[in-house]
Amino acid sequence: MTTQPPIGQPNNVPLNNSSLNDGSLQDNAATQPPFIDEHEFNIRLADNDSYDGLTFEVIEAEVAEGKRVVSRGVYLAPNLITTLSLLSGFYSILASTQGEFYKAALAIFLSAILDGADGRVARMLNAQSPFGEQYDSLADMLAFGVAPAILIYSFALEPLGRIGIGCAFVFTACAAFRLARFNVQVGIVDKKYFVGLASPLAAILVTSAVMVAVDHNEWIGQYDTAVMLLFAAWVVTCGLLMVSNVKYYSFKEFDKKKVPFVVLIIGVLVMSIVLYDIPVGILAIGIIYALSGIVTTIRTKVKG
Repeated sequence: MTTQPPIGQPNNVPLNNSSLNDGSLQDNAATQPPFIDEHEFNIRLADNDSYDGLTFEVIEAEVAEGKRVVSRGVYLAPNLITTLSLLSGFYSILASTQGEFYKAALAIFLSAILDGADGRVARMLNAQSPFGEQYDSLADMLAFGVAPAILIYSFALEPLGRIGIGCAFVFTACAAFRLARFNVQVGIVDKKYFVGLASPLAAILVTSAVMVAVDHNEWIGQYDTAVMLLFAAWVVTCGLLMVSNVKYYSFKEFDKKKVPFVVLIIGVLVMSIVLYDIPVGILAIGIIYALSGIVTTIRTKVKG
């Protein structure tokens, strides 16, 4: 009988020197690219594992301490947080279709908070894995690609007909492009910057705009057509910023580096302003951040 590892604790099996005749995966060739390529390794991984059709399991190849290992199972804490983010995005879609736009917007904000938390928890617990990375990307697609598009379509774009559908879809498609590009560029681009507006930030720009419109609804019945066209242009702009090559500062180095004390004071002042009108404050900060990347890119081009 095969002993299964505890739930949430992957069982890393090193691939050492051995023959494949015994049915195991311990093949030195599999641990030493370029002697065996990734495709052949995956075939051997699948061929040498038993699937009885009843077991739910994740089996993936990782590199641990410089050796190729087979990992079974998933890390519980970060993946549960990612699942909560996915649930918030799913709830946002349901709320949007029922006309509860404020609840839908708050659910997207909650997804953004959880999306930032799952990565930090994984790094703190040393619980990063290829499965977690891919799962997080799929959850982001729903929460920050589909949910905001459905929210803004249900709130303002539906009367525009096919044009409204097209504008909302542009945002969703750009979010998919952005996430796919991010996945293939991990470890290549400078971590200090995002290439293109990050999908959670683009979702927050769209969501906060809807919240401002809900709070300040004096325009309803007076400027409906103008507002619909404005929202259509806004969602397309946010989508295109995601797939642009504009560089945005990621603030990731703030986690480990000290900053001048005055930065903390400025942060307190900004929070005080935001608390006066939270949706307006968040939208204003988001717009400033989105413009900062464009201004920096233009300055770099001019100087170059």
